[in-house]
Amino acid sequence: MTNRKPTVVLVHGAFAESASWVGVVEQLQAEAVPVVAVANPLRDLPAGATYLRDVIAAVEGPVVLVGHSYGGMVITEAAAGLDGVAALVYVCAFAPDHGESAFELSTRFPGSTLGETLAAHPVTAGGVEFTIRPDAFHHQFAADTSPAQAAVMSATQRPVTETALRTGLPTGTPAWRTLPSWFVYGDQDLCIPVALHRQMAERAGAEGVREIPGASHALTVSRPDVVTTAILDAIDTVTA
Repeated sequence: MTNRKPTVVLVHGAFAESASWVGVVEQLQAEAVPVVAVANPLRDLPAGATYLRDVIAAVEGPVVLVGHSYGGMVITEAAAGLDGVAALVYVCAFAPDHGESAFELSTRFPGSTLGETLAAHPVTAGGVEFTIRPDAFHHQFAADTSPAQAAVMSATQRPVTETALRTGLPTGTPAWRTLPSWFVYGDQDLCIPVALHRQMAERAGAEGVREIPGASHALTVSRPDVVTTAILDAIDTVTA
């Protein structure tokens, strides 16, 4: 526990970017909560976690890490054994155990239709990266946003490599085993099955779980209020 107000570090996932946190950032700043939205490289899980640790090292005081989607993979790896991280918040996010990849987890239960909406593009360094096709983005990723808003999100989405999605969590002790965690997700998430969200939250022994009726995968954009509430709950608990 700490009496110092933590800095919230927000980590977006695949097919999003740091501006997807704008609504959450605005609400946190209105509560005088220090916040940073990280540009997640989405190239490679260990490298992404290393970069996030560098960001955390530059922050004074304790940190609450918040991951959306694939960003949950990154915060779980980055926070493992790292001093200064006080809590984890998973927003429609993967909370993997050792060896589990985003690809494997997303196919553990029925319900994800992401695979059929992806377009693959070769990467000079080898392999491919994925984007969600513009014609499929609104329904697949952000069905509870307006068509105009989803069109902007589609145009600004950041691709993710197949390598990143298929890499299992390297650490033997995922951060949610040693840190308090909160989970918030939509029951209409078409990218990560709701049954998986429930299983991961139960496995982590989550301090708080919010399942939002009718909400899509793009919860940070469509419902920044419920995301912010989960983050504030984490802050209140670790500063009590």
